[in-house]
Amino acid sequence: MSQTPLFDLESSDADRRRVEEALLEAVQTPDAYLTEIASHLLLAGGKRLRPMFSVVASQVAGAPTTEDAVQGGISCELVHLGSLYHDDVMDESPTRRGVETVNAKWGNLQAILAGDFLLARASEIAASLGTEVAALLARTIGRLCEGQIEELRHTYNVARPVESYLSSISGKTASLYATAARIGGLVSKFDVPMVNALTAYGEAYGMVFQIVDDLLDLSATDAQLGKPSGHDMVEGVYTLPVLHTLASGGVPARELADILGKPLDLAERDKALSIVRSNGGVEAAIEVAEMYVEAAEEACRALPNSAATVVLRFAPNHLLSTVR
Repeated sequence: MSQTPLFDLESSDADRRRVEEALLEAVQTPDAYLTEIASHLLLAGGKRLRPMFSVVASQVAGAPTTEDAVQGGISCELVHLGSLYHDDVMDESPTRRGVETVNAKWGNLQAILAGDFLLARASEIAASLGTEVAALLARTIGRLCEGQIEELRHTYNVARPVESYLSSISGKTASLYATAARIGGLVSKFDVPMVNALTAYGEAYGMVFQIVDDLLDLSATDAQLGKPSGHDMVEGVYTLPVLHTLASGGVPARELADILGKPLDLAERDKALSIVRSNGGVEAAIEVAEMYVEAAEEACRALPNSAATVVLRFAPNHLLSTVR
């Protein structure tokens, strides 16, 4: 089950094409082998939400998309792709987006180096947009690493605090959405309050995005997801619905704690999923996501009343509706 795309306006089709063309151009190298590896996941598709954030953010004052906004979005998407290459090595994932992962097809060393190459290209593009954008992207890459480390340090920890989860997803997911939106404002020369509002919006949307993604992993069926549900629990990553169930007390919480804390077999996974789905964990996580929806909508109040702002205001609640 895939999340509903953020931007559905027909007017965005031309910008989508610009983004796709720029992405493919960004990973071209004199070495055909490196180009093939670096473009592997690009060619497998994707929603391109992060570059579209930069594009739409640049349009909130009513002006058309500039090339700098496209390139800024490309730098964020390349960071995202590079992180996926590295994630697949860490997770030993065999497939992503319906194709073999780079590590499965070419090996871990190639996947790590290709991921590093994508991060380098992202940094090069950001530098071409000025020192402020370059420094921002560098800080964001650091936040991605911090968020991932925070998740890893609590693997299989049934006592993981909710604050750890929120800190982790802020770093590993929301920070890149915030940066994409901020870059759109920076390259468009918006004033500081508008740039800050776009940044706050991107951070809030990114929190909703990750909570929804984690909810789908627990509430959707294997057939809907196209992969086994409950994967995070099996791998010892306890997300918001699981943490709320564990903290709720009573027999269900004790039963879940007894199951978790170690790798799960299929029967244990199914039992854990049943407990989380039927004891308020999903509903509690939705309530937290609703707080971030409100934060995103509040940020939009500081933006001009434009078609792009309307799209931004609508998007978080529409995304959350996929799991309500």
